[in-house]
Amino acid sequence: MEGLKNSVFGATSSDSLLNAAIVLGAGSLAITKLLTIDHDYWHGWTLYEVLRYAPEHNWNAYEEALKTHPVLAKMMISGIVYSLGDWIAQCYEGKPLFEFDRTRMFRSGLVGFTLHGSLSHYYYQFCEALFPSKDWWVVPAKVAFDQSVWAAVWNSIYYVALAFLRLESPVNIFGELKSTFWPMLTAGWKLWPFAHLITYGVIPVEQRLLWVDCVELIWVTILSTYSNEKSEMRISEASEAEAGPSSNEVKSDRNQGHIWTE
Repeated sequence: MEGLKNSVFGATSSDSLLNAAIVLGAGSLAITKLLTIDHDYWHGWTLYEVLRYAPEHNWNAYEEALKTHPVLAKMMISGIVYSLGDWIAQCYEGKPLFEFDRTRMFRSGLVGFTLHGSLSHYYYQFCEALFPSKDWWVVPAKVAFDQSVWAAVWNSIYYVALAFLRLESPVNIFGELKSTFWPMLTAGWKLWPFAHLITYGVIPVEQRLLWVDCVELIWVTILSTYSNEKSEMRISEASEAEAGPSSNEVKSDRNQGHIWTE
């Protein structure tokens, strides 16, 4: 038993160290790239000048990327945001900062990169073509369309894609989607209509995804938490069914030891 305990704690410690290395490495790389945007020109610059021009020149580089590779730029932003969102979700669920599930975070980031960035790019173009008028009613109409049609489509895609990546059965996936579709949609109405008044009323179409992805850090946390809670609930129920009549006794023992969690 002692050997098993040491093995478990050792694995947890190794995972935490690896996670910390990944986070610190990625963070250091990102900060270095942002601060060295002008490294070809800063010979003789003071530190103040480097820091002063870095935000403006990074923004210019981002706008240039939107012109030359618009879809790829948006895919990368969404991939980063969806990875961060899932990490935040895991911390919100009670996991220590560096004890997150890397596979789960990778799944969320992969869905953000491959699906959200590209689909959102074309959706915002389509929305502009659908509502070309500049009249006062267009912004509320875009918000209503977004929060009915697009929200329903994207929430479903995100939920189904994550479930498929978890290798869940199609029967379970679509059964759970049916039961969670309306709660997920209405949960978004507490946040997105207000954010989208800015999205469609102030932000230029090419910059919309960046603004939306900033708000997405909140929404992805909600979505990811909701999706993974359902997955863990199914796993727990399946384990209880396999355990048979004694599962309640096991559950009681674990509750007394503060080990079992819903």
